[in-house]
Amino acid sequence: MSLNETESAALAAIDEQSVATTLLELLAMPSVTGSAAESEAQHWLAHRLRRLGLDVDLWSMDLPALRADPDFPGSEAPRDEAWGLVAATEHGGDGPTVILQGHVDVVPPGDLARWEGDPFTPRTVGGIVHGRGACDMKGGVVANLAALEAIQASGVRLRGQVAAHFVVSEEDGGLGAFGTLRRGHTGDACVITEPTSGNLVTANAGSLTFRIEVPGQATHASTREAGVSAVDVYLPIHQALGRLEASRNRAPDPRLARYRLPYALSVGKVCAGDWASSVPDLLVAEGRLGVQLGEDPAVARKQFEECVAQACADDPWLRDHPATVTWAGGQFASGQLPVGDPLRGLVGEACADATGRPQPEECGAPYGSDLRLYSAAGVPTLQFGPGDVRLAHGPKEQVPLADVLDVTRTLVLAVLRAAG
Repeated sequence: MSLNETESAALAAIDEQSVATTLLELLAMPSVTGSAAESEAQHWLAHRLRRLGLDVDLWSMDLPALRADPDFPGSEAPRDEAWGLVAATEHGGDGPTVILQGHVDVVPPGDLARWEGDPFTPRTVGGIVHGRGACDMKGGVVANLAALEAIQASGVRLRGQVAAHFVVSEEDGGLGAFGTLRRGHTGDACVITEPTSGNLVTANAGSLTFRIEVPGQATHASTREAGVSAVDVYLPIHQALGRLEASRNRAPDPRLARYRLPYALSVGKVCAGDWASSVPDLLVAEGRLGVQLGEDPAVARKQFEECVAQACADDPWLRDHPATVTWAGGQFASGQLPVGDPLRGLVGEACADATGRPQPEECGAPYGSDLRLYSAAGVPTLQFGPGDVRLAHGPKEQVPLADVLDVTRTLVLAVLRAAG
């Protein structure tokens, strides 16, 4: 499709140098989930958005009320505040509202010795920006901001409206998106600029955080046969979980067929014992259970609990001293764009016209994200953003500036065609 005069003017208004500078400034804020810098990033963005003449809503979320909501998505990071931020253009008429969404929080950097330099001192090498959050997902946040700036600078008057939702706490459950939707900020379509490696992600698997407590019987290590090691009796449970994972991944949705384990079950933390010369009387295992597309999380929990219960029933010790399962932390349901929704074609065609490349492929992602919260609220949502998610959360996190600019151009065209 050829570009019209308005589209060409809006694309020409993208300030490429500002995109690069803004990304470095935002990456220098160590906005780890739940930290003070997370709030700082929200206020910094609000200042930028007010300068554009947008209608800006920056508010302190009522955490007790949100946590008491029966649909609260869970959280893991401790926090005593959370700030919501929405900025919108003036609604020009009878057109739709298009949401551009991104989260400002990042995960901790981990082992600093594995990084080249300080993870919060970003650097650009050969057009690649390195630093914690570059890929997940400050590159996408900056693309959203740059698209808004270009649309405003071009002077186009939208028939509808574009609204940017910048949220916190995505990494540990989605408190920020949940609170934003509960405040009444909604729309007719949403693009989340999570890293998608050039693909259109139209479906997310979910994930549920579990905790298993396995009892043993303590005694002196020299007489270990008089006790029961919680480590030993946990092993058949672990093996049963491996079989459960295999059965849950036998027939994945075609959009997730590229992944060998689209609904992974992973034990990420195991703690046992309190003294080297004692037989441990308790083991605690924590991890995540993948939720299938369209699966009720309650069904997934029940299947997991039945698996653990059966493993206990098959063990002489655990039969009378069963392990217990609890659910805490982030609770991500699955989510997907409805079949046949026009957002898929809108963003795909905008990307092809913005980049001169073929339309991006459609796929699903094996991780949970804010997509499922917007979908559950009735807002058709997909993900399309800069970077490769395989580099997220790691010490080599990076994003090509060219990707950020391509996404910015795509967003500009998609917004103008939907609401222009």
